[in-house]
Amino acid sequence: MFVHNKRLQYTVRVGAPNPGLANLMLEQFGGPQGELAAAMRYFTQALAEDDPGRKDLLMDIATEELSHLEVIGSIVGMLNKGAKGQMAEGVEQEADLYRSLTGAGNDSHITSLLYGGGPALTNSGGVPWSAAYIDTIGEPTADLRSNIAAEARAKIVYERLINLTDDPGVREALKFLMTREIAHQKSFEKALHSLQPNFPQGKLPPDPAFESVYYNMSQGEGDLRGPWNQGGDWEFVESPQPAVDGGDGMASVTLANKEAKVVQQMAKRTASDPSADPMTGADLGAGGALKKGK
Repeated sequence: MFVHNKRLQYTVRVGAPNPGLANLMLEQFGGPQGELAAAMRYFTQALAEDDPGRKDLLMDIATEELSHLEVIGSIVGMLNKGAKGQMAEGVEQEADLYRSLTGAGNDSHITSLLYGGGPALTNSGGVPWSAAYIDTIGEPTADLRSNIAAEARAKIVYERLINLTDDPGVREALKFLMTREIAHQKSFEKALHSLQPNFPQGKLPPDPAFESVYYNMSQGEGDLRGPWNQGGDWEFVESPQPAVDGGDGMASVTLANKEAKVVQQMAKRTASDPSADPMTGADLGAGGALKKGK
């Protein structure tokens, strides 16, 4: 059961309308790193979670993300408030109204025209929100790591939005939201490490023959060694060769006699003739000039 409190989690104080900034704020409303994506990610994870502690954590944070969605949506609505009235009532000359909505090269006129100045479930480029933003795999050791990364990406987007405005009220609200991303990262990391062992992910152990091998696959100027490929139990392979498993590096399949016969028959029927030099449509289109270098 969800119960809505009409007051926001954080007070929104917008100093002046700014439809261009409102459009950029949509990145955290309906964008891939935004609050709706976060809420749906954690909510669906919580519904499938069997561990009571993680289930409670995920449901709490999912619900808070919906609160953040409300805060961001309210900021967008306030930033668009003036444009909404002007668009609806036509109080400005057409050119002046268009310039006010498209200042600084933004696409806020699309938001204002199609959505009446309200927050749209799109990113700042107008791309509709998609469930494809959710990358849950159903394995807590993987999902918690993905959640940590998602919170980190959202934190960076909030930083960039803060840098785009000098409105103190908007900056304060965005800083609160940014800070909560850090709090969620900490909770998810604590939950991850309360699950032991949590690496490698899943149940099956790795093949020890390849687990700690580093293949220098991109060779040339700029090759570097560091803790990612040296020290500890790392084995560094300077010039990796094909078929590191010791095989011939070719693909093969075992077929039943009947299947093998059909495959051979198909290969014979579709075989090319390397000695052929046929006249083609390209030759004909060039008046035969391409034939034999003419």
